[in-house]
Amino acid sequence: MLRYLEEGLREAGAEVTRRDVYRLDIKPCLGCFSCWTSSPGKCAQDDDMRSLLAEVAQSDLLVLATPVYVDGMTGPLKTFLDRMVPLLKGRFEIRDDHCRHPLREGVKAGKLVLVSASGLTEMDNFDPLVAHVKAACKNFGREYVGAILRPYGWYIGQLQRNGFSVDSVLQAIKAAGVHLGK
Repeated sequence: MLRYLEEGLREAGAEVTRRDVYRLDIKPCLGCFSCWTSSPGKCAQDDDMRSLLAEVAQSDLLVLATPVYVDGMTGPLKTFLDRMVPLLKGRFEIRDDHCRHPLREGVKAGKLVLVSASGLTEMDNFDPLVAHVKAACKNFGREYVGAILRPYGWYIGQLQRNGFSVDSVLQAIKAAGVHLGK
């Protein structure tokens, strides 16, 4: 799914940088708040998140891709979101009648899209994940522009191996990428 979304984004002229949080060294947030106090905007931990923060801060569109694991995102993706706190200031403001942290100077608000597959068959299995991502968007000042959700995730590969076409699904994902990349 992600490959087709990326194809569409590139076709629309977007620059795409893919990062796989599974392959990166991203330690859990310590909750020490040094990124707000002693070294504003900089995490106390020296791992792969340092370069990711700079990339996210300048991105126009952030794509979160995850299978549904126990009603939510994978642990590494959640750790990535937790570690985005240095992009925020350590004070509060009221936005949309909610207490939020403002973005640091130089951090783009940007947009966010979710891509997810589930082995389960009902669409409501995505509800907890979508709610979490929408809340994260509000906290990180990103516009939630939607989700590409696919139940029967395990079955798509099975269909392809047995000669059935899923091209319409994959082309719809690519078309979404073209739309998002404009």
